[in-house]
Amino acid sequence: MKSAVSNSNYNEIASCLAMTMETPSIELQIQTLPDNPGVYQYYDKEGKILYVGKAKNLKKRVASYFNKLHDNAKTNVLVRKIVTIKHIVVSSEQDALLLENNLIKKLQPRYNVLLRDDKTYPWICIKKEPFSRIFPTRRMTKDGSEYFGPYTNFKTVNTILDLIKELYPLRTCNYDLSESNIKAGKFKVCLEYHIGNCKGPCEGLETLENYQKQVDAIRQILKGNFKDSMRDFKKQMNDYASEMKFEAAQKIKEKINVLENYQSYSQVLNPKISNIDVFSIVSDETMAYVNFLQISHGAIIRSFTLELKKKLDETDEELLELAVVELRERFNLTSKEIILPFALDFGSTIKVTVPQLGDKKQILDLSERNAKYQRLEQLKQIQIVDPERHTNRIMAQMQKDLRLSVEPRHIECFDNSNIQGTNPVSACVVFKDGKPSKKDYRHFNIKTVEGPNDFASMEEVVYRRYKRLLDENQSLPQLIIIDGGKGQLSSALKSIDDLGLRGKIAIIGIAKRLEELFYPGDSVPLYLDKKSETLKIIQQLRNEAHRFGITHHRDKRSKSALNSTIELIPGIGEKTMLTLLKHFKSVKRLKLATEKEISDVVGVSKAKKISDFYNISKP
Repeated sequence: MKSAVSNSNYNEIASCLAMTMETPSIELQIQTLPDNPGVYQYYDKEGKILYVGKAKNLKKRVASYFNKLHDNAKTNVLVRKIVTIKHIVVSSEQDALLLENNLIKKLQPRYNVLLRDDKTYPWICIKKEPFSRIFPTRRMTKDGSEYFGPYTNFKTVNTILDLIKELYPLRTCNYDLSESNIKAGKFKVCLEYHIGNCKGPCEGLETLENYQKQVDAIRQILKGNFKDSMRDFKKQMNDYASEMKFEAAQKIKEKINVLENYQSYSQVLNPKISNIDVFSIVSDETMAYVNFLQISHGAIIRSFTLELKKKLDETDEELLELAVVELRERFNLTSKEIILPFALDFGSTIKVTVPQLGDKKQILDLSERNAKYQRLEQLKQIQIVDPERHTNRIMAQMQKDLRLSVEPRHIECFDNSNIQGTNPVSACVVFKDGKPSKKDYRHFNIKTVEGPNDFASMEEVVYRRYKRLLDENQSLPQLIIIDGGKGQLSSALKSIDDLGLRGKIAIIGIAKRLEELFYPGDSVPLYLDKKSETLKIIQQLRNEAHRFGITHHRDKRSKSALNSTIELIPGIGEKTMLTLLKHFKSVKRLKLATEKEISDVVGVSKAKKISDFYNISKP
């Protein structure tokens, strides 16, 4: 793909776009835009670049920013800041895509996707000189030398160079090995020659023709083609074996083993699949991770994950399109076929495959796994070094997953506990910024409901909770979660309606069996991905409410059982009863206690009365 706008003109374009002039209204600027493909740029009142985008139809795309209120707050802020709209018309959408990519990198607009790893990568250089040296470098010099890469890190480069070193003895010195210098005897062999790592071209002990054959073989290995080297080594081994030179044949066999072992590490596909690039994307509210695999002769010869920081509400399609152009340019990729998770248009010169089955689907799945691992690794690091950013991401994700109008920074969850209607209680647990706020937890003893009636109990506690918050002018939650299905949710809604809070607080119910989420007035439940962070936080809330409620229920039941017997003891009042409950936890433990143990809690006199009572009551 080649852009209709040459690289030499980018500075001129950028400077022209930044020129200030008397600005007409936004409506007039949109009306005068063409219907052609091109690139548009937004500027603020100070002439600073805000955003660069591409479009198949400039007028329709730009107009779409101004004719509605966007779901994403950042987009609304961007639109309010736009004062000037500039554009460049190109011949095709593909040209627009390339030009957009280059202008973003050059102008670095505030609201465009940010490439998180724009740095210099290592290359392997085959130097253009007699008896070519092969070495790693971060600098490319236009002297006719060949550069392979770039590679994602020096570990990969060193692994490849170690392989080459084991297969082919090459020089490492930087002598000028011209034919005249060698004939003049200017150089002497070094230690590398004596230990077998070099064949001594500096003294004319190796011909240039033989040396360059090795360089040609290395060139093919760097391109991912191992077949030629393997074929040549096997022929050498068989020739040595037929001549009874078994030591030499064994050395060649060792080289074959090295090459086979290296190739097996990257062999993942049918060897017939060659010269294909694979791209996949995984994203969340703030970041996207695009993994790239380069396939040659059935082997992965390069892998890289590009991190993109979202500035607006970009779709995966938009982000992947940008990333493919960036990575093909960065790594000088020339493959005619690319594998993607969904269809995109890169022009007639590139075939886009969206596999559903077979080897190509397997390699696409592998690429997606790499992107997911990169995302998980980054999320763990963010959680440690930047907990605020981690919290912001979680809240934004919950808002999107649960279709809320605001981020659920304050969530409250209710659960009922009773056994056959006895000692009914309810619990309310509070999460703030996705974490338990235990000082805000509340227990409720059911006061107005008799018997096992979860629906009426839920209606009572929800009303009592938010009536009190309103009376005390305390902050209300953004989200209420009811542990139960449609029945409990409907009961809670009655109280919300009675308090006039409908529409001011989001409320949902969660049913345990299939983790279904129910919304008011919607008969179809919402199912979240079982691995989603949003569902995990909701489950944590539900489990914490259940634990907290059960603990209170057990304490109340024990207190009730203890109360029923202690009230019969002459001279023992409520205060003593509570003290005994707190210490012994149950009637059974109290009965098993010695008089001395009881006296340590409530004194000798009361201990004597309790001890005598239980001794008398024993059969």
